[in-house]
Amino acid sequence: MTDQKAKTALLIMDLQNGTVSRLGEGKENVLIPFRRAVKAAREHSVPVIFVRLGFSEGYPEISTKNKIFSAGHLNSRNGALTVHDGAAQIHESVHPGKNEPVITKYRISAFAGSNLEVILRSQQIDTLILGGIATSGVVLSTLREAADKDFEIKVLSDACLDQDPEVHRVLIEKVFPRQAEVLSVRDWIDTMK
Repeated sequence: MTDQKAKTALLIMDLQNGTVSRLGEGKENVLIPFRRAVKAAREHSVPVIFVRLGFSEGYPEISTKNKIFSAGHLNSRNGALTVHDGAAQIHESVHPGKNEPVITKYRISAFAGSNLEVILRSQQIDTLILGGIATSGVVLSTLREAADKDFEIKVLSDACLDQDPEVHRVLIEKVFPRQAEVLSVRDWIDTMK
């Protein structure tokens, strides 16, 4: 019988310096579930894959037709988000370990323009555990695309954050359960014991 954990990966998405810096006071407390999930995954030999948003110098990936990215909040006038900028690096609270991939994406979904699917398929991973910032951004978009690609999906409800608590609640309670199992980090850890 195949070990199910060997087919599972934890995706920590957009937990990068530029995103975390916008969380304000108390950010260390809201990052605790992310740290617990990463620690548990490592202890149970579940691969951890980090996903970040980053662009090439000069931003050739940004179309003027893309309402989110062309709006200017991600360009060089406002903090730069190229792959070499500090804002694009994974936050130190969950810093990638040796041989843990850091995937760079160019759009909202973790799959968009990245090599994520190649890595998942080459490692025969069929179950994704999702956590990230924002619930209404990378988590929603990645969940939808992963479901269309026939991955089994679990969302860590307390390892997802959104600027709008009501949007977060509706997604976690009403939208995500249609395509994923939604559980807390603690409940997910308990399934590995």
